[in-house]
Amino acid sequence: MRLLALATFIIFFQAYMVAPIIPTLSLRMHAPVETVGLIVPAYLIPYGIATLAYGLLADRVGIHRVMFASLGAFSILTILTATAHSIDQLALWRLLTGIGASGVVPLALALVGRLYPYEQRGRALGWIFGAMAGGMAFGAPVGALVVPAIGWQGLFLLAGGCGFVLLVLLSSSRPLIASAAQPVMGTLGDVLRGYKELLGTARGRRTYAYVFLNSIFHSGVFTWLGVYLERHYALSPTTVGLALLGYGIPGFLLGPAIGRAADRWGRAHLIPWGLLAGGLGVGLLLADPPLILVPLVAALLSLGYDMTQPLFGGIVTALGGPRAGQAMGLNVFTLFIGFGLGSLAFGALMPAGFSIAFGIFMVAELVIGLLAFAAFRSELPAPL
Repeated sequence: MRLLALATFIIFFQAYMVAPIIPTLSLRMHAPVETVGLIVPAYLIPYGIATLAYGLLADRVGIHRVMFASLGAFSILTILTATAHSIDQLALWRLLTGIGASGVVPLALALVGRLYPYEQRGRALGWIFGAMAGGMAFGAPVGALVVPAIGWQGLFLLAGGCGFVLLVLLSSSRPLIASAAQPVMGTLGDVLRGYKELLGTARGRRTYAYVFLNSIFHSGVFTWLGVYLERHYALSPTTVGLALLGYGIPGFLLGPAIGRAADRWGRAHLIPWGLLAGGLGVGLLLADPPLILVPLVAALLSLGYDMTQPLFGGIVTALGGPRAGQAMGLNVFTLFIGFGLGSLAFGALMPAGFSIAFGIFMVAELVIGLLAFAAFRSELPAPL
């Protein structure tokens, strides 16, 4: 689990190291910021779509085979991204990397469902989602901080090299992963029935819908937060990175603890407050806080993510039954499609001003947070 958490960290590190260097890439490649910003959904949307195929393929040929192939593809394609000489080439490499990388994290989450009973999954999922949060937390500031020293190409070479190191380290765990998740055979009809079963219950529809809506909110806000800080506070890329350092720190430090709390007291008590915390974070941005408080606002936004998406993932592990890969593949598909659409939606609202975009996203998140008190009231821990 520690090695899988590290792999998750690296994948999310390279996903989030891009957002704060959008202004730098705009200058280096002589392209408008709005155009450069499209490289974010160029990675996220293919990533989400490809998870559907990886989940089904893993159920058929084995999680270990798909996971290792995906980690290798991520490493190679991330390194090749450094060869881009234009925004079009960069977007193409990001698209291919999104497809190649999307078989690691969802299958690691599915593996948790095979290794731990539902009542004990919170802590293990906390490690994985904590690693996601850590990747977000360090990807954004480190990306902005090291680009002046090693260039944006060096940043991609560093991330790809770390992926290769982890691939070698994980090879010793291949037999354990293979034995924990045996292939599940079936026809196309079985696959379609699997999706029907996942979405055929109120619990499944509710969970996947909240994964989608919450991911739109967080990706939209975070993708453009660096640009907002640069323009609103007249910050350099390095200072933007430092201001964003608070994002991901709560999950990195508290992910397992949040998971244990969910196992003990139930997801019903945490999910609504996590949604409201995210909405409150954007509300604080609208209040124009002094720059010194921006990292705390970023931390509050992160806490909102850490108290929701990992807990949704825990529910999904209980929905899939023997087809854990399919269930988690649909979850990550929903998550990353929401990520991509959130980035596009916020960018589309930017011509009206950041205040309008932040306001719309805040109201939407607060509304679904209030509705979540009733929607998730059944997600209580099993009696001892």
